[in-house]
Amino acid sequence: MSPSPSRNRPAYDADERTQLVGWLDMQRAVARWKCEGLSETDAHRSVLPTSPHMTVAGVMSHLRWVEHLWYEVVLLGRPAVGPRFDGPEDGDMRVEGVPLAELLDSYDRQIAVSNEIVAAKSLDDVGRHPDFDASAASVRWITFHMIEETARHAGHLDAIREILDGEKGYY
Repeated sequence: MSPSPSRNRPAYDADERTQLVGWLDMQRAVARWKCEGLSETDAHRSVLPTSPHMTVAGVMSHLRWVEHLWYEVVLLGRPAVGPRFDGPEDGDMRVEGVPLAELLDSYDRQIAVSNEIVAAKSLDDVGRHPDFDASAASVRWITFHMIEETARHAGHLDAIREILDGEKGYY
């Protein structure tokens, strides 16, 4: 498994790929950081009455599955199987009973796969899955989208964590 992503920003003068993956890794690391020291009970505790699956554990599972969706399914054309595809709309966030450590390990493995895919492709390569219109997106577009997706959910995690136990901080 590759080392954990860094919470450091990429260098100002880094090449485009290094900047894209660096910003994504920073957001991934912030998301993981929001899980540190959290009890299993709190990791699965819902704090938003209208979004009962928006828990720390649910968000981490979701982040794993959206990376899988965009890099493996949309980009590489692999089969669309798993809770992100085979159940309710928020099936990837329904993780009652799944330990947070297991979800984080799964996320780390997905990050390694996603980074290998990005490293092996041109930023201009586009997706190959025939069932997803989003396959017209390039590796560059997908990586920008993953930065946005991960940062948005890192913000959710920041707010959820503060509500749960008062812990806060950006990076």
